[in-house]
Order: sequence, then C-alpha cells, then structure tokens
Amino acid sequence: MGHHTEVFVGIDTSKSRNAIAIADGGRGGEVRYLGEFSATEAAIRKLVAKLAAKCCHLTFCYEAGPTGYGLYRLLKSLGHDCLVVAPSLVPKKAGDRVKTNRRDAVSLAKLLRAGELTAVWVPDERHEAMRDLSRARQAVKKDLQGKRQQISSLMLRLGRIYPGKTTWGPAHMRWLMSQKLEHREQRIAFEELLEGIRQESERMERLEDAIREVVPEWSLAEVVAALQAMRGIDLIAAVGVLAEIGDLSRFQNPRELMGYLGLVPTESSTGDKVKRGGITKAGNGRARRILVEAAWSYRYPPRVSRDKQPKVEAAPRRAREIAWKAQTRLCGRFRSLERKGKRRTVIVTAIARELSAFIWAINRELMPPRQA
Repeated sequence: MGHHTEVFVGIDTSKSRNAIAIADGGRGGEVRYLGEFSATEAAIRKLVAKLAAKCCHLTFCYEAGPTGYGLYRLLKSLGHDCLVVAPSLVPKKAGDRVKTNRRDAVSLAKLLRAGELTAVWVPDERHEAMRDLSRARQAVKKDLQGKRQQISSLMLRLGRIYPGKTTWGPAHMRWLMSQKLEHREQRIAFEELLEGIRQESERMERLEDAIREVVPEWSLAEVVAALQAMRGIDLIAAVGVLAEIGDLSRFQNPRELMGYLGLVPTESSTGDKVKRGGITKAGNGRARRILVEAAWSYRYPPRVSRDKQPKVEAAPRRAREIAWKAQTRLCGRFRSLERKGKRRTVIVTAIARELSAFIWAINRELMPPRQA
C-alpha cells in the first residue's frame, strides 16, 4: 500500500474478530479488503499504528451494535476520527442478497468515503452507565408485569374474579393471599408466582433508590429536575428519557427530536397526491414509550396536584412556565381531538409528539445549543 493523504476504514465488528477494509481518498480511489483481525485492544493498536505509518489521515467507522462504544473510544484516544453508524440507515441495494463480513466491511469503507453514513450520538462512559441503570429498572418492570399477568390469568381460569376496582394495590394483594386453592400443584404454582412478584418488587425498589441516589451527581441532574415540572413525568421517567436520548442540545429544532423519536407520520407522496400513515417508529423506542405513557395524563383538565407541587417549585422559573403552557395546550388539544372522533391511541401519540417539543424547549433554557 502506497502513501495516501486520506484513507477511510470500514470495520465489521464481532465478539472475537473484526473484518477490515480501506478505501483511498478521492472518487476513484482503490478499495481493498485487509482481512480479519483480532478484536483485542493490542491487535487494534497494532493495526492502527501500521495504517497510520502509511497514511496522513485515517477515518474509521463501524455499525452500532452489541460490541458497544469501546472501539470508538479507543480509536479516539489514538487521535483518529471515528463514526459509529446507525445500522438501519446504512444504504443497501434492493437486489443485494449476499451478506458476509468482507462485503459489509468493504461497503462501509465505500459509503464512509462517499459521506452516505449517518452517525449516532455516542455517550460518555458516565452517561452510558446511567443508561444501563435505567434500562435495568425497565427490564425489572417488564418482568414484574409478566408475573402479574401470569397470576391474573391463573385466577381467571379458576373463576376467581377480584371484586375491587384497582388491582395490584395493598387490597388486591390481601385478596390474593386469602385465596385457598383446592389442588396442591396449583397452590405451589400460585405461591411461586407470588414470591416472584415480591422479589421483582424489591428489585424495583432497590434500582429506583439507586437512581435517586446517583442523579444529583449526573451531568444532566439540572435538566432532570426541570423536566419533573411537566405533567406525567416523574424522576424515573425524566431519567429514562434523558438517558436514552442523551444530549438534547444536538437537535437544532423540535422537529429533529420528533423524527429521532419516530413520532412523525410516514408519508408516500407523488405528484399532487399526498398520503400519510402511522408514525415511523424510528429511533429510540424506549424513550418513545415513556413519552406515550406520560401523554395519557393530559386527558384530564389542567391542574397541579398536591404531590406534584414540590417538584414544580423545585424547577427553574422558566421551566415552570413552559410546563404550565404545555399542560394547558395539551389538555385542551386532547379534548379537542376527542370531540373530533379521533381514537384515543391516535390522540395520545399526537400529544406525545408535542410533549417532546416542550421537553426540547426546557432543555434549551438550561443547556446552550450546540453548533451543528
């Protein structure tokens, strides 16, 4: 390989080995596949040093995936540019039905040189740790919901219908504990499911306590406190949204944030014909789900409850103003869309889309906008 001023390196990552391809700068530059190399840090450093000795400027890229951001941080520490690419946005030919490590690496190198790749935002190590903690709590919540569903299904099969209105509160748990099942096998299964619920509930409490403990030390602690002035968003929801989205300042306007969350409608237009469908559901599904859950609270008239008042007072003045403006607008919009006969699921999605815009506005008041 001769000496080149600029070289683009595509990496197809895996657990143990990485496939490497390089593309020389320029429209007609040569593209070469170098082979597969060990994914250890020592092997990567050796390969980068060898390439750097023959090239003045190296730019690396690889797809975001289970290998995480360790390779990105290593390459940046060595003084080279690196992009972590969104896999769903990598251009692919419609008729291409062959996928190998070599072809993927070569394709990444070519697309990187052409500027056709979309990079994802890479969090720092502390932010990634907070995201892991938030996701662990979400996983426990999902497990808890699954175990509750199993008990509800068992009770329904046995014809045991809870007479109260609200389930899974103290009264419902006392009712479940008072149930006497006829067969020993069913009693064992029932008791194991109840024990599973108790264990998952305790795990949930421990993780939520851990989140409350570490939030004051987080770089986004001020934004977390401000977002709690919004209706439907508590500490856990605010941490979940910010942990998943990351730095909101990278979005130049609310429409970019809405598109990132997949809350904008799909569109298929040609000529004078415009056809729009459901939301794209692109981007981060966890953050979108939290916002949709929060949007349900806007079906009630605007007000600040007694429990919510301390959180509102703890937020900055400008954040309180934006939160109240959001509440008055979104509550009115919910009722307006309901009068038009829209389904509630459609209404909630529209409210979640606008809710993300108010969240962006609160962040802009606290964090200076980044340069594009």
